[in-house]
Amino acid sequence: MTEPLNIGSHDLPVTDELAAFMRTGWGPARRDDVRARPIAPWAAKRRAALAARFPGERLVIPSGTLKVRSNDSDYRFRPHSAYSYLTGAGESDDVLVIEPSGEAVLYVRPRASREEGQEFYRDRRYGEFWAGPRPDLAEAEELYQLRCAHIRDLELEGRPARVLRGVDAAVDAAVDAAVDAAGDARGTRGDAELASFLSEMRLVKDEWELGELRHAVDATARGFEDVVRALPRALGHPRGERYLEGVFGLRARLEGNATGYDSIVAAGSHACVLHWIRNDGRLSPGDLLLMDAGVEADTLYTADVTRTIPLSGRFSPIQRQAYKLVYEAQTAAIATLRPGARFRDFHLAAMRVICDGLRDWGLLKGSTDALMDSGLYRRYTLCSSGHMLGLDVHDCARARAEVYLDGVLEEGHVLTVEPGLYFQPDDLTLPEELRGIGIRIEDDLVVTAGGATLLSGGLPRHPDEIESWMATLA
Repeated sequence: MTEPLNIGSHDLPVTDELAAFMRTGWGPARRDDVRARPIAPWAAKRRAALAARFPGERLVIPSGTLKVRSNDSDYRFRPHSAYSYLTGAGESDDVLVIEPSGEAVLYVRPRASREEGQEFYRDRRYGEFWAGPRPDLAEAEELYQLRCAHIRDLELEGRPARVLRGVDAAVDAAVDAAVDAAGDARGTRGDAELASFLSEMRLVKDEWELGELRHAVDATARGFEDVVRALPRALGHPRGERYLEGVFGLRARLEGNATGYDSIVAAGSHACVLHWIRNDGRLSPGDLLLMDAGVEADTLYTADVTRTIPLSGRFSPIQRQAYKLVYEAQTAAIATLRPGARFRDFHLAAMRVICDGLRDWGLLKGSTDALMDSGLYRRYTLCSSGHMLGLDVHDCARARAEVYLDGVLEEGHVLTVEPGLYFQPDDLTLPEELRGIGIRIEDDLVVTAGGATLLSGGLPRHPDEIESWMATLA
């Protein structure tokens, strides 16, 4: 059965003569980037570990489908992180299957033959002339170093399996039918176990992953330098925040796949909005700029760094006071990182410093222990102080609490440390000079045998260093 073509409403009809003409006269079609991906041996080890965790079972991990942005325009495709982790592949509508024997088969939609049909020049979603060439089966096997088969040969109905759900609706429906037909009692619990393990196996990064994260962080540091250099032009633009977003986005596209998440470029009181991504405000020389951004490498590993800088190049006394407290909180948090420490320890260390500072300023009353118990400080901090980092900016989110949030740190964990203070512009508990100030300092670290290494150490943290850095780049 031939699938219908994805053609636009203004597509021109094709005569029999044109169709015949389009089928002939083509030379050999081969992509020029066909060589084994560096990730291939690492992905093979991960697939073996996954098969060992669920011996004798069929596991189904889809790459995901194209998603419509508007009418007949799709978002740029990004595969599900678990699929990327296990294959290194990046095409839509493909499915990785690990058979009960442990053998892995990647079912792909190869590029269409030019001798048969019209997909290659008419299909706006998958056609080679519209979307670029997908690998054929032989090329896919060479790229990913595992057995590949055509997606039309994938049989899901009537075969019990665990599936990574919510990624491809068609795969979900087919595996549902299989579970019903076989009377499989695992149900959604079995799928939830698969999803959790796929997150948990990514908690400890291997050597290859650490290299990709270092590249992403280093590119991000260069992006922040670009932003500081662009400040004189951005300060004169009515959408200065968006100007800087574009400057960083250029670096992300030049050195990686894109940004790993929507950049937060928040000037003045916009910095008090944790996820300010409108980025449509002006820049005022007397304000602070909070910028939270990360380059996503071509392999999809992302950095996540935040710096808060004075747009004038120098902190005012009240800005420096607030910034210094966040800096001290982050420094205390980083000092707790080591194998065997509880994951929550670094956040608690940061919050104790914040509580001490807010009490010393007269904003809160009581002992540090009492303030930690009451949580009153959270009016000004709002959220936790960090998370795991990797293929997703908030990595390993489906991991069980006992091995992540309530677990302990291990060598190879990569995480962010990002305490902040957010003094809302309409908060009457604050002195007027603090209202509208938002500060966050975020760095990426890898846990090592002796503690932790600051991956983002190429960017300054201390207020004196920030002022000197900005002066150098001016």
